[in-house]
Amino acid sequence: MPVWVLPGGGIDPNETPENAIVREILEETGFHVKICRLAGVYMPINRLAHTTHLYECKINAGKPTLSNETKGVRFFPLNALPPMPVPYGEWILDALAIQPTIHKRLSSVNYWNLFKNLLLHPLLVGRFLLSRLGLPINSKRNT
Repeated sequence: MPVWVLPGGGIDPNETPENAIVREILEETGFHVKICRLAGVYMPINRLAHTTHLYECKINAGKPTLSNETKGVRFFPLNALPPMPVPYGEWILDALAIQPTIHKRLSSVNYWNLFKNLLLHPLLVGRFLLSRLGLPINSKRNT
């Protein structure tokens, strides 16, 4: 079963979160976007996550394009979203609230959910754990 997530990724040295999301969306989807608003800032509760910035963006140009970071690019109706790992569902609900930027702790990224996802998606969790050790095996920037 495929695992669907929102486009995103790490911030390169000397890069702003705004520039990072525009770059990551282009790299992962083929779309050029304009940021509409900062929907949320999520602070980690453990070493499994970093501070995360959630942006609402508008597509300006481009077409769905696969990369070595993506196996598919799709849009889903909000009432028919596929299953996604935490915290994506929470982020989507927060963004849909259309309120001032949310600041909260990222409590759903925890060791219990990591264990549950390890049982459901061992390869995905293995790649995640390697990336936390500084060994991202699915990144174009690793040569």
